[in-house]
Amino acid sequence: MNEGLKIATIGGGSSYTPEFLEGLIKRYDELPVRELWLVDIEAGLEKLQIIGDLAKRMIDKANVPMKIYTTTDRRKALEGADFVTTQIRVGQMKARAKDERIPLSYGFIGQETNGAGGLFKGLRTIPVILEIADEMNELCPNAWLINFTNPVGMVMEALIRYSKHRKFIGLCNVPIGVERGIAKILDIDYNRVRIDFAGLNHMVYGFDVFIDGIRKTKEVFNRFIEDSNLVNMKNIELLEFDKEFLKALKLIPCPYHKYYYKTKDMLEIELEQFKNGTTRAEEVIKTESELFNLYKDPSLDVKPVELEKRGGAYYSDVACNLISSIYNDKGDLQVVNTVNKDTIRDFPTDYAIEITCKITKDGPIPHKFIDEFPLTIKGLINQIKTFEILGAQAAVDGDYEKALLAMILNPLVANDILGHKLLDEMLEVNKEYLPRFFNK
Repeated sequence: MNEGLKIATIGGGSSYTPEFLEGLIKRYDELPVRELWLVDIEAGLEKLQIIGDLAKRMIDKANVPMKIYTTTDRRKALEGADFVTTQIRVGQMKARAKDERIPLSYGFIGQETNGAGGLFKGLRTIPVILEIADEMNELCPNAWLINFTNPVGMVMEALIRYSKHRKFIGLCNVPIGVERGIAKILDIDYNRVRIDFAGLNHMVYGFDVFIDGIRKTKEVFNRFIEDSNLVNMKNIELLEFDKEFLKALKLIPCPYHKYYYKTKDMLEIELEQFKNGTTRAEEVIKTESELFNLYKDPSLDVKPVELEKRGGAYYSDVACNLISSIYNDKGDLQVVNTVNKDTIRDFPTDYAIEITCKITKDGPIPHKFIDEFPLTIKGLINQIKTFEILGAQAAVDGDYEKALLAMILNPLVANDILGHKLLDEMLEVNKEYLPRFFNK
């Protein structure tokens, strides 16, 4: 590490990569990255090359001594790495479109991280993430795996249960998005806001709010109730939570909670879009096409502002902040997905949770500001946790029954007959990515 860091980004051809690189450039003084290896599969080679060329132009403009490598040889990229980030999409955008469109054809919400779509993204992703973790254990055993690939909670459950490599952290941009939304409500700089979060990935709740380090929970919560629609994400419909419901809940939900607390409304919107021939996947495909056309421009040497149209805005902030805090042993507070240990009494020690943590060179230490989840959220959280664990087990074992249970027990499906039919159809269309379910 004394000679500079080596970072390997698996899924380096992603449209998010320029934002990640921008974050590394901004932090070069505290995070001296010697080599950034961008890795992708053969099918993504064209995008990888475009991203690699843009990355080199960004490095030249910034005048930092960082080398950019592009490769399809994952093992070469992993060898001797200090940090490995994963932002993969098994099956590419075509698979995402199926994850959204097929559930909608059955009258269920189609979303890539929740419900049936989330299950199948997990089934495709987990075997690959576990392969990467095994290779890391061999080629860079001291490296931290920073997983940004959804569904993060289900992936974490798989890593906890099935990986020999023990240095992994799940990461999501939702908490920082909520903090930025609160800052917008208060009309203050977002750096002044910090929230204690706890829950699961895409099911995390804000408990206490701090402004300039001073607890202002009640005052901020009252403001949030009046303007909850300002706390949102680009990929989620702009719908306001019911004010009386929020007063009763006494917590700040994240935008993804709309899928569970406003299921009927969200489904109606998605079905209308589906009938008109579009889903979020098609929107993202269009946005990505526009982004890559921009990236091709040989005069472009910065991250374009258009990237913020993607749902993963602020990726660089959360990813780079985390890596820097581990490298520099900062001991600051960040929200990550980690192992519960003895933090939340509702869960066994080996369950994955998303919670505010102290970040050290030895990894995250959960900030124990609650002992257990309030009764008001306990049931939903446990239901989704069951879904995550069953999904992880199904992915590893190719277990049809566990996949069926995960599908039907998810509250966005919750129908045994239609859920069974949906599972069979989605298994068939994903057959090439799910050999464990068919090679028996």
